[in-house]
Amino acid sequence: MHHVAVLRDLAGWKLLQEHTAPNALYNSSARYDAPKCDEDTRVEVTRELMEWIEDRGGPQRLLCMTGAAGSGKSALQQTIADFCAEDDILGAAYFISAGDPSRNTASTIIPTIAYQLGLKHPILQRSIASAVKHDPFIFSQSLKTQMDVLVVRPFQSLRRSEEYDISTFPYAILIDGLDECQAEPDTTTNLGRVKMKYRAEDRQAEFLAAIRNSLLNNDLPFRVFIASRPELPIRTALGPTGSLHGLAYHIQLSDQYDASEDMRRYLRRRFQDIGLRIGQPDWFTEGNIETLVQAGSGQFVYVAAVFKYVSERRASPVHTLKTVLNWTPGQATRPFEALDMLYTNILSNAKEAYEAVDAHSGRDFLLLFRMFHFGEDSLLLYDFGIPNRLSTLLNLESNALEILASDLRSLVYLGEDKFGGMQLTVYHKSFSDFMNEESRAKDLFVSLFRVETHLAKCCMLHIIESQELHSLPEEWEDMSVSEQRLITAIAELQYLADTVATDDEIVDFTHKGGWQKIDMVLSKPSGFGIIFNNNWDYACNWIKYLGDSADNLKKHRPEAAAIMSKYLEKSKHLFNESCPRKFFASFLISTTADSHSK
Repeated sequence: MHHVAVLRDLAGWKLLQEHTAPNALYNSSARYDAPKCDEDTRVEVTRELMEWIEDRGGPQRLLCMTGAAGSGKSALQQTIADFCAEDDILGAAYFISAGDPSRNTASTIIPTIAYQLGLKHPILQRSIASAVKHDPFIFSQSLKTQMDVLVVRPFQSLRRSEEYDISTFPYAILIDGLDECQAEPDTTTNLGRVKMKYRAEDRQAEFLAAIRNSLLNNDLPFRVFIASRPELPIRTALGPTGSLHGLAYHIQLSDQYDASEDMRRYLRRRFQDIGLRIGQPDWFTEGNIETLVQAGSGQFVYVAAVFKYVSERRASPVHTLKTVLNWTPGQATRPFEALDMLYTNILSNAKEAYEAVDAHSGRDFLLLFRMFHFGEDSLLLYDFGIPNRLSTLLNLESNALEILASDLRSLVYLGEDKFGGMQLTVYHKSFSDFMNEESRAKDLFVSLFRVETHLAKCCMLHIIESQELHSLPEEWEDMSVSEQRLITAIAELQYLADTVATDDEIVDFTHKGGWQKIDMVLSKPSGFGIIFNNNWDYACNWIKYLGDSADNLKKHRPEAAAIMSKYLEKSKHLFNESCPRKFFASFLISTTADSHSK
């Protein structure tokens, strides 16, 4: 009977092995060159991670580390795995990779964890094998069921046996790259990439729920460390109303730690190694390193991409470093190719997911995102101290920016500006560099000219479609949404001066009474002051820029230009009547100079 039981256990263990992912192990040969932290880099965050893992009496048994794309999460996770293995406290590790089909779905995570835990003690191994033999279809069941059957119950059996001191069991469980966990391939239907993305998010959320409801809800010794980009599933779980809020210790890597000094050490050490290889120890300068670190904006993947390019054995490092430092758009060389692939992948997936939503039908994701991106640098919309003006002008819902950036949280973060509106900020300058250079962004590139043209068209459309104003509240908060939109549209109409492809739209705007509507608003008591928030310099420039637009229009559509010029002349008189005398004098000087120059 004992011999039969052993054979049965062996069959169960063999079946378990068939459902594991060897490539996901921390020391797998498939990951032989896995990134890890240099000995004297990321010291503070590594210390915090290890102190949390070693604090077995700590109240939170789950640690979630989120960080932007390229911030060094996987290198930190690998380093922690090495430390834990050296200290004999590593229970299991699983490194997810979107590019490796053997370890990019949730189906092998729990079996691989169970396999590693089973190797730590024969009683636990037999319990796991017996559970698999009893139910060979366990691998097609829910993740919570798998966690209960393959991890929780076998470990409880080990504890009941009293043949082993549980306090000595390796207790650290590490999961890297949760955001890269994809949905299992569907061979029966062709769901498309967007629905597969939704399934992947559901699967990630299911895995987090299994951690919470099985590992954390039972009296087990494990301390679990998960690293991920701040994508929707983990962001939701850690949020104020999320299932892991308060249960997890959360480290926000990109926000809490400045990696600049570590990046300097990383480059210096590797450049010194190159110097030894080529026999030129002085081939680089500290100034070179500082330039690269500043360009990286705390993004480890940037300096890693630079080093990979510079260290190409068949090229001169002196020449390739010079190429990186002096790189300009249009050059044939592509020193940031690895970085560009990362940004292209994230941005393309976000575009596809956003535009697949019915409520977003007809919207251009890249154009909208670019408008908010330019808005971050104050290249769009003068700062009148009014929140969410761009969303108002684009006729978007109040939480439009939050929805737009939902799948870009590894590249950007959202916060409140000083006026209470939502503000987008990029984590790394290199992403803005990518977006601003057509040779790098390619099909994802959206020019400032296109953004300004779209903005001008939106302004004209809102003005034409607006209802006639009988009165004009003096405070923004007292205005209706339609009134706010009209005021914003008039104030930002100056972008017509920066566009040359809107002549037909300007003519249509003129024929539909657009300039007359503007005149009616400006003629209201305090109209100029309300529209321009008493910023008389801006109001002065508004008249000048629209005057330039009228001059450009004369060449092609003189009749419409004449109507436009007539209303602008009236606007000048209204401005002179409204503004304080000191602005009036400067306005006279500027308009006189303009007329002489013409």
